[in-house]
Amino acid sequence: MQDCTTTINAADTLPSSGQDYHTLLDVFDRACQRYGTRPAFTSLGYSISFQELERQSRAFAAYLQCHTDLQPGDRIAIQLPNLIQYPVVLFGALRAGLVVVNTNPLYTTQEMLHQFSDAGIRALVVLSNLADKVEKILPRFGIDHLIITDLGDALPLWRRLLVNTVVRHVKKLVPAYQLPSAISYRQALGLGQGERYQAPDIDPDDLAILQYTGGTTGIAKGAMLSHSNLVANVRQVKKAIGGIFDPEGEIAIAPLPLYHIYSFTVNCMVMMEAGVQVVLIANPRDIPAFVKELKRYRFSFFTGLNTLFVALCKNPEFQKLDFSRLKVTLSGGMALTRSAADSWRAVTGHGINEGYGLTETSPVVSLNPPGSAQLGTIGVPMPETEVRLIDDEGAVVPVGGVGELCVRGPQVMQGYWKQPLETDAVLDADGWFRTGDVAQVQDDGYIRIVDRKKDMIIVSGFNVYPGELEEVIVSHPDVEECAVVGLPHEVTGEQIKAYVVSRNAELTVKELRDYCRERLTAYKVPALVEFRSELPKSNVGKVLRRQLRDAERQGNGRSNGNGRAQQSS
Repeated sequence: MQDCTTTINAADTLPSSGQDYHTLLDVFDRACQRYGTRPAFTSLGYSISFQELERQSRAFAAYLQCHTDLQPGDRIAIQLPNLIQYPVVLFGALRAGLVVVNTNPLYTTQEMLHQFSDAGIRALVVLSNLADKVEKILPRFGIDHLIITDLGDALPLWRRLLVNTVVRHVKKLVPAYQLPSAISYRQALGLGQGERYQAPDIDPDDLAILQYTGGTTGIAKGAMLSHSNLVANVRQVKKAIGGIFDPEGEIAIAPLPLYHIYSFTVNCMVMMEAGVQVVLIANPRDIPAFVKELKRYRFSFFTGLNTLFVALCKNPEFQKLDFSRLKVTLSGGMALTRSAADSWRAVTGHGINEGYGLTETSPVVSLNPPGSAQLGTIGVPMPETEVRLIDDEGAVVPVGGVGELCVRGPQVMQGYWKQPLETDAVLDADGWFRTGDVAQVQDDGYIRIVDRKKDMIIVSGFNVYPGELEEVIVSHPDVEECAVVGLPHEVTGEQIKAYVVSRNAELTVKELRDYCRERLTAYKVPALVEFRSELPKSNVGKVLRRQLRDAERQGNGRSNGNGRAQQSS
């Protein structure tokens, strides 16, 4: 049997080019030294230079060291949208030797509680708009150190006052909260500026990020990503993109949230290492405002996902933008559809380079190289990355065959936080990680994803785990049982459909979706609900999600596509 392992020699693919990075702080320090007064990050129309980023993150690190009892290795959660505060806090925390726990600002209190308690966080930096949620979870989980920031806190004085006043008192986006033990972001920076910062000893194998994911199955688990994992992926991505960065500086647009591992590695690390100005978009869902912001920049790089490409290309003002300097558009987080790629090319004159990755791989595994992209594939493996396909018995599948995609490389996580059994299920002693995705490797080395082995659903780049939704739905007093599947959707990649067996014939779709909205993040709420008298099951009583999904894809589902209930006979 022929081995389809794809191996790229590390000695040939990852030359240091004089950059001997061991930790993320090496990457950060070198970038700040090299690029100085260049703009590093831009948000809400204001830019912070590399020099100022170094100064402010140093102040935040000094605050953590001198005004808290936090020690290297302690966990700090960051729950912020794309604002300048994010990189300041991120690098400040890393410079203090802390482990960062990226947290989605859209999380419900229940989701926050699970993540915070599982990670054992001792500190939290949170946007004031979300502080009322923090107040609700404190009686169940204590947080030693709370830092709260307002939306405009990184802006100059008068603009800061204007933005924060509008957010609080005009738009009323900050619910009332009582957190007397909290300190403000600006207070923390002020206290840290007067203290001496002491750089801790950090080993490349020390944990840098706890990035939560459900993996290929189950509830959210923390993927342990070390400094060396992330540094390797930074260098791999930069090498894969090629020598296309202008040494005089370029601009990248970052609409995807930095708390998402794809955006974290590409926008917060790779672009920073290359001296690129990263324009942070706090609310990419507001397409008109987003496009208005884009008009201000002649950007070279754009990172997005299928949902966003579709929405932008439909906007008349986006179609008028100047794309003459656009070099690379990267797509990840969800599958890229041909129609979205064609629309992007028609509007911008440029193609999209789709990649593939997972939280557990820091995240990038493969990428379509600029100038050599093959639409419908996820490209070729990163430098120093091996991939192979295995069948259900664990035997290696020959080239051209189909099997579960396995990955080995320096970007593969150390394991799942406090989950040795879950780790052993996907990561073997030789360092091979089982992705749970079914793939095919072409003769030219390009990879195609054929199917997902597990039942995870991806909605607009966010992972949704059917088991979590089913648990919430069956907690409704009128629901006897349910099954949740993902169905193809042109805009979001997949949409969620719930099949429900109800005890109450009067239960409506609206009532059930409202119930879900109170307990789940918006993108997890089923778009479609179908009531049935029974669900298909195996001989042992296991609900057959695949049978439901396959019936829908073959056109045999009962849904009329608008979310109305369809009671089966």
